[in-house]
Amino acid sequence: MQPDRAASHQLLCACITPSLPEARLALASLPWFQEWEDRVGGRCGFTRTGFFRLVDPGKEDLLRQNVERLRSIGVNTELISGDNLKRMAPDTNIEDVEAVAYEPDSGYADGHSTANAFMDAARRGGATIHQGMTVTGFQVHGDTIQGVETDAGIFSAPIVISTAGPWSGPLLRRIGIDLPLVPSRHQIMILERPPSLAHEHVYISPGSLYFRPDSAGLTLVGYGAGEDGVDPDTYRDAVDADHQIEGAMRMAHRIPAMQQAGMRRGYAGCYTVTPDGKMIVDQAPGIEGLYLGTGFSGTGFKISPAIGIALAELATQGEATTVDVAAFRATRFDEGRMLRANYEYLDRPYDPVPTAGGSSLHADTAWDR
Repeated sequence: MQPDRAASHQLLCACITPSLPEARLALASLPWFQEWEDRVGGRCGFTRTGFFRLVDPGKEDLLRQNVERLRSIGVNTELISGDNLKRMAPDTNIEDVEAVAYEPDSGYADGHSTANAFMDAARRGGATIHQGMTVTGFQVHGDTIQGVETDAGIFSAPIVISTAGPWSGPLLRRIGIDLPLVPSRHQIMILERPPSLAHEHVYISPGSLYFRPDSAGLTLVGYGAGEDGVDPDTYRDAVDADHQIEGAMRMAHRIPAMQQAGMRRGYAGCYTVTPDGKMIVDQAPGIEGLYLGTGFSGTGFKISPAIGIALAELATQGEATTVDVAAFRATRFDEGRMLRANYEYLDRPYDPVPTAGGSSLHADTAWDR
């Protein structure tokens, strides 16, 4: 399967989500990035920067409760004041900041290096990797997977693990499985920092703004909701002019010195989103031997080691034991059991919110612990 061509911000942190099932995946994955050479081999480009999670005024109690809950499962995070943030990162505007979640162990890694290292490790383990090949469908007999169809022929297999990103929905619909998987275009900017600005941390700020250091003198910036329903083969992969302007304004509000930043480049990529902004990690409904990892809604990179382990365990053992992924079952949408954490910030594009009719999405809080 082709990997998701996502405009991934490649953040490695747990406070990005108030959902404990997601946080456990991030917590299990972080040591892989920290010890990459020993565990995988090669390089992933992990850079430890520390991470600040800011929230809208009035949501500090939610942040405080989430920090306590994350600490209870082993996440190294703490609540700091806006003044402490200013001392740690003097260029930050804290006029609308009372409290901040801080994760000292978090940072970012390089997606290209990570993918290549994973592939090299797979080859060393005996895998054959076919690049430049298009999967066109699944071979299914009755309720059992038989293999995959490609533009180079049929590959027979009793077990298929599909991580097809924005192509997942169309491929599954061809065998009668209709999951709410939507390709969504997201845009990223790479800005040139003023020479006087030593920006060294990862931030997520209200308004769906996130930013981190890139290469020397550059900052990666993303914000806002995506453009849902795009064709993953033909979407526009450049940054829109109005997006550049709005993104630069939001960035300058949080880091005023970035008013002098220059635009180096930008790009767009596809996430695969679900109605509750949470992933699907499960056996395909009604198809024995077919397993799915999809719908990561922009958070798949940081949890990729744990997801790989979970899918392997599902395929070989029938259940994931390293990290429980039962919350991410594929059938939850038909059951009307959207995943929602107990203390949502509701400041990201795909956080679950009340429906247009005024009723709330069903909170599957049994898994949020």
